[in-house]
Amino acid sequence: MIDVSALKDSIKDWKGDALLAALYEEDCKKVEGKCSAAQPYEELVKVMVERKDFEGKKGSTVKIPLLEGNVKNLYLVGLGKAEERTSAALRDALTGALRKIGRERNESALILADKSAPESDVILGEAAGLCGYSFEKYKKKDEEDGGGKFVLKKIFIDGADGKQTKRGQIFADAQCFARDLANEPGNVVNPETLAQTADRFAKEFGLTCEVWDEKKLKLEKMEALLAVGQGSENPPRLIHLTYVPEGKAGKKVVFVGKGITFDSGGLDLKPSDFMKTMKGDKSGACNVLGILKGAAALKLETEVHGILAAAENMPGGRAFRPDDIIRARNGKTIEIDNTDAEGRLVLADALSFASELKPDGIIDMATLTGACAVALGSWTAGLFTMDEKLCESLLASARQRGERLWRLPMDDEKIGETLKSKFADLVNAGDRYGGATFAAMFLNEFVEKGIPWAHLDIAGADFMKEDSGVYARGASAWGVRTCLDYLLKLQ
Repeated sequence: MIDVSALKDSIKDWKGDALLAALYEEDCKKVEGKCSAAQPYEELVKVMVERKDFEGKKGSTVKIPLLEGNVKNLYLVGLGKAEERTSAALRDALTGALRKIGRERNESALILADKSAPESDVILGEAAGLCGYSFEKYKKKDEEDGGGKFVLKKIFIDGADGKQTKRGQIFADAQCFARDLANEPGNVVNPETLAQTADRFAKEFGLTCEVWDEKKLKLEKMEALLAVGQGSENPPRLIHLTYVPEGKAGKKVVFVGKGITFDSGGLDLKPSDFMKTMKGDKSGACNVLGILKGAAALKLETEVHGILAAAENMPGGRAFRPDDIIRARNGKTIEIDNTDAEGRLVLADALSFASELKPDGIIDMATLTGACAVALGSWTAGLFTMDEKLCESLLASARQRGERLWRLPMDDEKIGETLKSKFADLVNAGDRYGGATFAAMFLNEFVEKGIPWAHLDIAGADFMKEDSGVYARGASAWGVRTCLDYLLKLQ
């Protein structure tokens, strides 16, 4: 983790590799104004602006090597139009600039940034914690990729509130932890090794952890989870972690994560192009672990549970089949229409169990449907809930943390009718149109009435092809910071 601290000396006395000045277009039009924040280099900034080498355009970064003084390089970072300022834009710009600085052989940096944005110090902490992330565990140490090795080790922030920047770093650390786990391939992380990781994690952070193996799952009537995992040599697991605050807990919230450690599609085998990146089908479960890590670090006053439904969906000789009828934990029977609609099955048992904990709210996270990715693209996740208060709270937290979230319907009566099977209580897949809504309405059948519940479909937003803003190439751990922000607001 990068060491982040407030600047104690004056800007003129600071010695280091890179000074980062983040400016809006309006700042550049009145160079005698905020551009003077880049002292003692305001005259140099003025020249760059007058020559139109830098105009503050959103996403622009200019490097100016300095031959004299205490600083080696000055970086000017454009924030765009001031009237369009958002927390997300500031966070993305700073993260991208710090990533560039770290890859250009700068080991230390001083940030001079807009302090008028809400939670600006939290945002600076997030940017500092996210800028250096990359998953290169299996690459040779001497390999360079994406512009060079990241070497940034120390970040100073002018006028920072240390408590607030620390909160931002905790958010970022939780997200990076989940990313690391989600990026691991299926030959490394399977249901059993995921359970072992969760157990070690719980001991390290003072949580309780209970793991149900296949024998226990059978005793607990989790036939849906067992069915999905029975085609693999790696048996399924249900993992239950609990964070309990030191004092009396104000509320109890349960997070449920889909943990398909690899999804081949089962007997309804995926085409090869669609099987790539299916190591990331466990992202929901990895995110839940990240949320629990953040909850412990923040010392929340809320009791937080994490339930991970882990299985590997493989087409082995014992694999479940189309036309099979299985019984979920809450007693409802399910006819299997498509074995590649397996995530909702493992979540069905997990949500039933979550309901039995009698929480104040349940939030599940899952790379559930391609339909959601088709509808919303690769930068937005779907929100499904019938609880207006929970909906508004999650949307507000997503906006604050810069993670795009869009509410989709789950009250479609016509789609609801297609949930019914001629031979069982429910069928696990329906028409291709409205597939994300069908899946959400299916999950709703396993949540006890009266418990506020939200389903986050993170398919599409769970994996990034290239670095962009706060996101690094690979698993995004989308939603970890949003959920931690939501929990903080419950205090």
